[in-house]
Amino acid sequence: MKRLVYGLTIASLLSLTMMNCAPADQATEKKVKVFKYEFQNTALPVDERVKALIKELTLEEKIGLMENNSKAVERLGIPQYHWWNEGLHGVARSAPATVFPQAIGMAATFNPDLVEKVATAISDEGRALYHAAIIKGIRKQYLGLTYWSPNVNIFRDPRWGRGHETYGEDPILSGKIGSSFVRGLQGNDDKYIKIAACAKHFAVHNGPEAKRHTFNAIANPKDLNETYLPAFKSLLDQNVAGFMCAYNRTNSEACCGSPTLLLNILRKQWGFEGYVVSDCGALTDLHKNHKLTANREESAAMAIKSDVNVNCGNVYRYLQAAIDKKLITEEELNGALAKQLKVRFQLGMFDPQEDVPYSSIPLSVVASEKHKDLSREIARKSIVMLKNENNTLPLKKNLSQIYVTGNNATDVNALMGNYYGVAKNYVTVLEGIANAVDPISIVQYNQTILLEQDINRVNTGQVWNAKFADAVIAVVGISPLYEGENGDSPFSKTGGDREKIELPANQLKFLKALKKECNDKPLVVVVMSGSALAMPEVHELADAILWAWYPGQEGGSAVADILFGDYSPSGKLPVTIYNSTDQLGDFEDYNISDGGWTYRYFKGEPLYPFGYGLTYNDVSYKLNGSSNIDMNEEESIDIELSLTNHGKMVQSEAIQLYVSKTDADFITPIYALRDFENITIGAGETTSVNFTIDKKMLSQIDINGQAVLLKGQYQIYIGSASPSKRIEKLGGASPVKLNVSVK
Repeated sequence: MKRLVYGLTIASLLSLTMMNCAPADQATEKKVKVFKYEFQNTALPVDERVKALIKELTLEEKIGLMENNSKAVERLGIPQYHWWNEGLHGVARSAPATVFPQAIGMAATFNPDLVEKVATAISDEGRALYHAAIIKGIRKQYLGLTYWSPNVNIFRDPRWGRGHETYGEDPILSGKIGSSFVRGLQGNDDKYIKIAACAKHFAVHNGPEAKRHTFNAIANPKDLNETYLPAFKSLLDQNVAGFMCAYNRTNSEACCGSPTLLLNILRKQWGFEGYVVSDCGALTDLHKNHKLTANREESAAMAIKSDVNVNCGNVYRYLQAAIDKKLITEEELNGALAKQLKVRFQLGMFDPQEDVPYSSIPLSVVASEKHKDLSREIARKSIVMLKNENNTLPLKKNLSQIYVTGNNATDVNALMGNYYGVAKNYVTVLEGIANAVDPISIVQYNQTILLEQDINRVNTGQVWNAKFADAVIAVVGISPLYEGENGDSPFSKTGGDREKIELPANQLKFLKALKKECNDKPLVVVVMSGSALAMPEVHELADAILWAWYPGQEGGSAVADILFGDYSPSGKLPVTIYNSTDQLGDFEDYNISDGGWTYRYFKGEPLYPFGYGLTYNDVSYKLNGSSNIDMNEEESIDIELSLTNHGKMVQSEAIQLYVSKTDADFITPIYALRDFENITIGAGETTSVNFTIDKKMLSQIDINGQAVLLKGQYQIYIGSASPSKRIEKLGGASPVKLNVSVK
């Protein structure tokens, strides 16, 4: 192969020759890059480089690049590469790195800017590890640059084991938090992607886990376009690099072979040009479980025709047979290959590393003090205070004696969530408390109970320690051992899901016994869980309740920051916490609007509503202007509110805007989150926040899945929570209400 010189005209070559003949003091040194292959020319547009590489490849080499464990093409200098990498809340399954709170906790911050900072830290660590590894010739799985995160499925039912991987039950919240995560992962360079994010699982996928390889999710056009698809579209608008198609069928089409989802919606309507990867083993499901094809060759062909560009699994090694049988052509294979190769070019994998700006990120950023502090910051901003009777919290640090107890007080599993990495140090809740109190404060501890056990064998004898304490802190809840992905949660009896959402009975028995020993001393309950736990009895007996999710490596310190008043709680619920399992519908019913799923259509009274969370400060809302607004269809109206922090601490405040239109001739949400802002207000300060009311905000999704702006009255609610009637009973403030008339 002859060498090629690119980017030089005839005139510039003549000029270069003359320079070589000129005296040294007159010549200008110019570096000329020489490339063996055209695809190596970094001056060419990326699409041309992709075409040039494909021209060089044999059919066998092309097929070898199509699976997640992508083979090397040594003659062209193409290294072996593992597409499968994880970064849901930190670099996962890899070298020791910073572990941030689980995704559901990040959603509870209602703070996209902070989440973007976290994702930026994750991508810094991922880039540093990748480059350090390839310098040593290490190209193992989980040390790559394609992260199969985030998960923007809707957390429809709290029984779903993987719900804590998501950003909750609302499509607007999921879209905004997910978009910020994508921006942080992918960076802002004009040419290179920092880490290639991937939106999963496309689409209509939220349990049951045990049936995910065979299940057929039925979703009508309204629910598709109102609930299941908007978050994915939001990520696409941020130029997310990849999509992962789900295991299940949606409306009888396999998600990884769906002409509706993959070809019509994703590629045609939305114009997605990135790569699609199958969930791991999903292409095998096409013939083995969904029975849509007869064998591996037919499954491979179906996936290629559906424009699935990377197979996580081994079905694509049968592409040669599919071509031989004329099920697909090599040209179709080329088209699928081009989209995933483009991502590798955009990541700079085939360029000199000195040209890639992210290659210089030092290994010292991994698990750095700065990132540890960031993990603590987002953990404490994720914690939701559900109850604080008689201002029980914050506790004084100089209490003479504190009793810490419960199954999650020292459990590292309850810090990590799932799809986690390994941190160099973890701070449990017990350790966080011990580090926070005065040096001579007595801290006693006894676990007393297991996560779940036979209620008749629960020994609550150790609760007597509560008699002598000035405050009792019980750390209860569940863990990823109990809820998670199918096969990853050994305590789950239903493949990672839960049959009941009630707090385990042994824990309730334990808390009741503990309360009896507290006398007039406060009982503070800290709940660690990735999903809703029905616990109305706990609400009645506890003096204060904090919901801490799975808060990451610094979780214990973050909980202590809230308990002892170093930070005013600011987290808001990204899910509804129900009173009992009986308030839920059929787990397999994906009909959101008619089925009464999520706060938008649930007609009962929850234990704790979506968007709810108390603080130590009293923040008042005042509308600047009229509460009655008239507008036409194409008009947009700006509104302003003044917020005053009447407390003595700085407050991070999530201002939530909900729209209600309940007089349409088709079913609409009772109310729905349409926008939110997160601001910081100093003690005693007043600040303003602005929203724009327009056609997009007010439009409703009809039964055909179309957005329509209806004439008539709309109600706008703006406040620190959703406008549930339950809020006032819980001590929350009523929202500001506006009436909007569209003519």
